[in-house]
Amino acid sequence: MSGTEKAKAQAEQAKGKAKEKTGRALGNERMTAEGNADQAKEDVKDTLRHR
Repeated sequence: MSGTEKAKAQAEQAKGKAKEKTGRALGNERMTAEGNADQAKEDVKDTLRHR
């Protein structure tokens, strides 16, 4: 994995975490779920890259 790909993956992971935390703070279940989904998507991509 190149440095650019790794940085992009970390940025996407951070974006998901931020969305989740914002959703929790606002009591917005949809935003919280979207944040969790974004993080899970990046986790799957990371797992597949390390195979």
